[in-house]
Amino acid sequence: MSRPLLIFDMDGVLVDVTESYRETIARTVAHFAGIEVTRAQIQEYKNQGGWNDDWQLSHHIIERAGGVAPFEQVKEHFQKLFLGDGTDGTILRERWIAHAGVLERLSERFRFALFTGRPRADAELTLHRFAGDLVFDPVVGMYEIANHKPAPDGLLRILEQESGSKAYYIGDTVDDARCARAAKVPFIGIAAPANPLYLDLVFLFQGEGAYAIVDDINYLEEVFAA
Repeated sequence: MSRPLLIFDMDGVLVDVTESYRETIARTVAHFAGIEVTRAQIQEYKNQGGWNDDWQLSHHIIERAGGVAPFEQVKEHFQKLFLGDGTDGTILRERWIAHAGVLERLSERFRFALFTGRPRADAELTLHRFAGDLVFDPVVGMYEIANHKPAPDGLLRILEQESGSKAYYIGDTVDDARCARAAKVPFIGIAAPANPLYLDLVFLFQGEGAYAIVDDINYLEEVFAA
């Protein structure tokens, strides 16, 4: 019988995106709307659900602040800040969350896959930078599916390829939790104590019937210790 599958979200799960995606949202909003958006305000949107796409969220905040910019222009500016020229993008500020050996030990018991709201090419840049010899297969990004989180399409696509395998989805937003519930996959919620709305997020995960809630992925071994 094949090893069970751990399906990871990327942002806030495998990598800390406080200074990459969250910072890029703030900079993009400031550029088009001339206002400062705080990390807590961004998290409030994430906790509402429906804002998994950071391009859409940036555009929404800009419009609410009275800014006028086409979505494609906002997206282009966002990606320019995020990717840069390869030497100065905010993507380079990301930090791999797993401590040395944690994922390697888990890979002896589980296979890994990735379902992220990023474009797959952007996700693979980060995996290439940090993941070493770890294998995530398949990698499903935003362009591989028709309906994005909280729709279960990405998880169902992975499960179709892994028929009969036990699977868990590990995410850090209520959209991740709702996606897992819709796909009938046990959800492990990541609620970092540094999150400005930590307790709110814990309660949201509990309300969605999370299988477990941990501070970060370094506690996954404890979840599966039994």
